Amino acid sequence: MITKVTTHLNITIMKNSVSKPMSRRGFIGYSTLASAGFMIVPAHAVSGLGHIAPSDKLNIAGVGIAGMGRGNLANVAKTENIVALCDVDWGEASAKVFKTYPGAKQYKDFRIMLDSQKDIDALVIATPDHTHAVISLEAMKRGKHVFTQKPLTHTVHEARVLAKAAKEYKVATQMGNQGQAGEGTRRLREMIWDGVIGPIREVHVWTDRPNNGLLKTYWPQGVGRPVETPPVPADLDWDLFVGPAPVRPYNPAYHPFKWRGWWDFGTGALGDIGCHSLDPIFRALKLKYPTSLQAVSTLVNEETYPSGSMVRYEFPARENMPPVSLTWYDGGLRPMRIPELDEGMQMGSGGTLFIGDKGKILDDKILPKSLRESYKTPTPYLPASPGHEEEWILACKGGVPAGSDFEWAGPLTETVLLGNIALRRELKEKLSGQALNWDADKFGFPNLPEADKFLHYEYRKGWNL
Repeated sequence: MITKVTTHLNITIMKNSVSKPMSRRGFIGYSTLASAGFMIVPAHAVSGLGHIAPSDKLNIAGVGIAGMGRGNLANVAKTENIVALCDVDWGEASAKVFKTYPGAKQYKDFRIMLDSQKDIDALVIATPDHTHAVISLEAMKRGKHVFTQKPLTHTVHEARVLAKAAKEYKVATQMGNQGQAGEGTRRLREMIWDGVIGPIREVHVWTDRPNNGLLKTYWPQGVGRPVETPPVPADLDWDLFVGPAPVRPYNPAYHPFKWRGWWDFGTGALGDIGCHSLDPIFRALKLKYPTSLQAVSTLVNEETYPSGSMVRYEFPARENMPPVSLTWYDGGLRPMRIPELDEGMQMGSGGTLFIGDKGKILDDKILPKSLRESYKTPTPYLPASPGHEEEWILACKGGVPAGSDFEWAGPLTETVLLGNIALRRELKEKLSGQALNWDADKFGFPNLPEADKFLHYEYRKGWNL
């Protein structure tokens, strides 16, 4: 019996047994396979199987194009078609992107774009955090592939919904934490799995965002709502920017970019950097959901995240690894200096520290020096990534799932956003003397049910998942 197997390259392989999809690297020797009895089928024949032919170009729409979306679009435009551009603000930043892709149709409302333009295969979504979920889900319901910037969602509930929807609608997905595609994270995993520092029971990760208290402020946190109500800029649709969040007057304190620090629009420093920094930890230590968490912070209000915070997560034992405590620091906070540092070495304004029974790893450096010099690193064996956006493009065309697809990114995002719940002003005093327990299966906080309301919020009229 002849079995037909579609790869994510521009061929279909036919053989008398079932084969697995090949990687791009593995296809280099396809001519040898052909001589061994394989039949090479043209790309146009693949498209007739109900898939996008790998040699065909995807028609991609960008939603939120002025910031990270601009870079994501540039990466996918190397091989694919950009057919639509959507942003609530048509000011100078968006105008530059419109000029870059003159053939793409222009929109302010993603719903109008999806209703009116039927040739779209996939979306790149890089809007403020609070609109990630509503746009991503609407696209997936219509069978569109989705690349959504980190953090995947604004609420824990939304993350669970998107992970489930990606599986239900069978679309290719990717979250925009591009570091997961790097070689460094692969070498880190190989060292840890090789046991270089022994069982790991403690990890610390830190960033200077939103500000380091001295030299740089990325965006304000720990501030109250502005009282001024200046006119809305002519190019900005403020109602669309607010989206599912409660209505409030326009102010440049929110847009552009400064929305990250506001509870209603962003996810603070933890949401911004956590999906980057925690990803390699989750992969190396095979983490998924924490069982409990605690948080301390500077003063926090109901408008913005605190200017500095610490969140500690507890994870259970898994496979052959012991329970582990993971502590997050932001706002310029960081762990105390460790004695194993080489002379002149600094902890840095951002970093990751693994503490094992036999030693430590600070970022990519094994400590102490004696262990580093005596250790022989394993031969690299984890396959390289073709690139973060490239992974998604290949997945859209029938290849293997992307490295940070929503099945992976959903639980990671949930964990990040659970930390923000522990920082809520309303819960701060109640949590000063106890941890917040998390039951992932029952989707709630068994020891503090009143915290459940922060897993999601009621969208304003006209917006829903």
